[in-house]
Amino acid sequence: MDEQTPPPPDHDSPPPPPPPASGSPTEFLKGVVGKRVIVRLTSGVDYRGVLSCLDGYMNIALEQTEEHVNGMITNRYGDAFIRGNNVLYISAAEPL
Repeated sequence: MDEQTPPPPDHDSPPPPPPPASGSPTEFLKGVVGKRVIVRLTSGVDYRGVLSCLDGYMNIALEQTEEHVNGMITNRYGDAFIRGNNVLYISAAEPL
């Protein structure tokens, strides 16, 4: 091997850890208003739609909403309001 050739990869070593998440949850939530999100409820049901608004209690308003149970669409709603105490998490459904 010459000096510019990297050593062969070591297949026994674990992959490097992902980069640390930057930003706060508040910044994330502000960044996804108006974008497609997935809201998982504590019951396991997912709601996918455009995040219209939310408040400090995590009460959520979605537009163009689809209800997913076990990965299957079970209902479509124009607007949906979700009470915050039922929310397990919110994730972005499109790149930020």
